[in-house]
Amino acid sequence: MINKNPLVATVLAVFLVLPLPAAAQKPRVTLDEFFNSVGFTALKLSPDGNSVVIGIERADWDQQIYRKDLWLYRDDGHATRNLVQLTQSGHDTNPQWSLDGHWIAFLSERKISSGKEGDAADDSEGKGKEISQLYLISPGGGEAFPVTQGDEEVHAFSWSPDSRTLYFATRIPWNKEQQDTYKKDWKDVIQYRAAERGDMIFSITIDEAMGRDQAAGTKEIPEAEKRSGATPGAKGLARTLWRIEQLETSPDGRQLAFVTTSISERQEKINEFEIYVVDLANASPERPPRQLTHNEAVEQDLQWARDGQHVFFRVDLGSVEGKYKDTQTRLYWVDSQSGEVQRWAGDFGGAVGRYAIAPDGRVVAPGRVGTEVQIYSQAKLPAPFTKQNGWPGTYEVVAAADHSPRIAFIYSSLEHPTEVYLADSGDKLQQARPITSFNKIFTERELPKGKPYRWTADDGSSVEGMLIYPPGKFEAKHLPMFVLIHGGPADADGNHFEADWYQWDRLAASQGWLVF
Repeated sequence: MINKNPLVATVLAVFLVLPLPAAAQKPRVTLDEFFNSVGFTALKLSPDGNSVVIGIERADWDQQIYRKDLWLYRDDGHATRNLVQLTQSGHDTNPQWSLDGHWIAFLSERKISSGKEGDAADDSEGKGKEISQLYLISPGGGEAFPVTQGDEEVHAFSWSPDSRTLYFATRIPWNKEQQDTYKKDWKDVIQYRAAERGDMIFSITIDEAMGRDQAAGTKEIPEAEKRSGATPGAKGLARTLWRIEQLETSPDGRQLAFVTTSISERQEKINEFEIYVVDLANASPERPPRQLTHNEAVEQDLQWARDGQHVFFRVDLGSVEGKYKDTQTRLYWVDSQSGEVQRWAGDFGGAVGRYAIAPDGRVVAPGRVGTEVQIYSQAKLPAPFTKQNGWPGTYEVVAAADHSPRIAFIYSSLEHPTEVYLADSGDKLQQARPITSFNKIFTERELPKGKPYRWTADDGSSVEGMLIYPPGKFEAKHLPMFVLIHGGPADADGNHFEADWYQWDRLAASQGWLVF
């Protein structure tokens, strides 16, 4: 499609006429190279710390999609280290290791046929549905197979501690009669709000899922299963009025914690975002889950503490302590019995990123202060949130193992493209080694250099940003300039590497512009 935006056309025209300096030792980044950069969507360490499953996203120009695939890095602690592609459908996300390390579960939107009766449109066209389903694959290789085959997409899932069961959440399924009645009444009309419904939590054993996959095509599916709308062999455990964003199983396997969002995924009412717990010993769709939080905050990023009693969560919208108020991203935990909430990293003035829980129970998390995002750790309450010795730049995501001190993380800086690294422990960040090289092309290009620029605003607030200079013109004066303003702290611009439609500062700098 031709872009008719006059501002875009003007900017591109100016790019073409700006004089460029003499050829440097390395070539500059081209437009194609810039938009072929690889992003990371997931990072999970195996329980023994010897393998890392990595989710990546990259442009596939031939298929006109952004591919989402899973890769697996293996390191036996000796000489064997390799990175292999684990899945290739282009629609695979959210990998999670079983606690015995024998399986990786993930979500995929690949087209499958459930073998059940669908609606009239699906049946008449003979098409499988491209909705998010739960899959299993062995880290040793082989084909992935579906665990779920219901009519509704899987929103979230979690492993049991014994690695024998998967819990998952979907919208409350309708049977064939309910679907037909609704379609007869409403046809192709979208019934705004009234057609929305909450989620159901199910469980299914791995043996059940494997048995059904192996028997596929050899056994006739019972009529009741064909018409149910749910995954065959799955057991309903609980239901909620809201959509389930994340599921987490307690270390002892007795409780399921989950966090909700609105069923429409529109942010309209703050009470739609809360944390709940299901007692698995007495689970029933007729028994309401127990609500843990009652606040004006949007909770996210759940993890059980090692003590099995507390659930960690982060908040970057709203307030846990009082009336709605946005702050820097904060970290809390809530007691799963009493509902008492306590703040972690309370002495930290910046934003707490996506954290991990080490085997000894300490929190390891990226923390943003100004343009730098470094790794911090906190052993317990009320111990300090302590900065670890690392490289200047941005640590985005941290992953920890259950039975190893190793940690994996995503790291970048202005002059170092984004890659995944593995460290033997949290206090050995500077000895970490890269385990991916998806963005190697940028190490072979002359990248812009930059530095932080700070000043005090009229109201006394300290303001900080990054000055990015054209290659070969670091700290040069009288350059044409772009000023890109972002209030932060969410998605703040800092000492990191990014190359996409949203962050095109390096592309502009490579064309002779000073970017602030």
